[in-house]
Amino acid sequence: MQFISDPPTESEALDAYSQAVISVADRLAPSVASVKVSRRVRGGRRLDGGGSAVVITPDGFLLTSAHVVARTDGSGRATFSDGHEEDFKVIGSDPLSDLAVLRLDSNGLTAAQLGDADQLRVGQLVVAIGSPLGFGGSVTAGVVSALGRSLPVPAGRVVENVIQTDAALNPGNSGGALADANAHVVGINTAVAGQGLGLAVPIDATTRRIIGALMSEGRFRRAYIGIAGGSRPLPPRVASRLGRSSAIEVVEVVDGSPAETAGLRPEDLIVEVDGTAVEQVNDLQRLMAGELIGQAATMQVVRGGTSISVEIVPAELGVG
Repeated sequence: MQFISDPPTESEALDAYSQAVISVADRLAPSVASVKVSRRVRGGRRLDGGGSAVVITPDGFLLTSAHVVARTDGSGRATFSDGHEEDFKVIGSDPLSDLAVLRLDSNGLTAAQLGDADQLRVGQLVVAIGSPLGFGGSVTAGVVSALGRSLPVPAGRVVENVIQTDAALNPGNSGGALADANAHVVGINTAVAGQGLGLAVPIDATTRRIIGALMSEGRFRRAYIGIAGGSRPLPPRVASRLGRSSAIEVVEVVDGSPAETAGLRPEDLIVEVDGTAVEQVNDLQRLMAGELIGQAATMQVVRGGTSISVEIVPAELGVG
């Protein structure tokens, strides 16, 4: 005898992957806004642009990409998934991390929960929510394709530890949320690097500091020493002595910079800063935090095969 069971319900027919994506979309969509900005150009015309933003506090702070609000008059309009619209002001922007904070005159917003990108693994499910091509509240899903990528930004530096994903991103996704299966925002979508390839600035300890500074001060302070350089293999004897293979070669010293004052010279090899090894330019960039501004730091330098100590006092980037 054959028994005919009831057909599966809609929820039963959905697989676990779909259920996870639906859950993230339901929880996070109210926290992601489509943003429109404009700027006045020669002749009195206005050029329009836009992207996405993520609510990070109930009282009106939103996080977006710095390039979304660059070259605007510092204001714009945000549209939420329920259709309501509000004006915003740009209260802080950091082009070197491609992050910016917006402020609405509003309360009772649905804030997203920020996660920790340091816990991500390659192959993990991620969901992107934003406004690609102006279509607000769009959801795409994929996996973490790679971690630790570097993203060049127009300000002349690179954003480190960028997340690479195959979740479909298009113009307008920038500033939107990249979330894990728990609907925790682990990245801010920032770039479309090619077909099937998207990049997101990670939410980690460094970006949390940047976000806090933008909310409270409108900027994030960075230290600066004034060199141009690149990674170079250490001479074999020096490498053996130090237990590492490369250092940062000073190619150019900026006139009047802290590096010139400290006596750094082209062809110097910087191997340590205050006891921390540096092998790539990104290692040095990472150490140039605001806390170093005006504070003496000790650099270990190899000059002509001899190790010397150089004391340097970093200045503030963009000041003076």
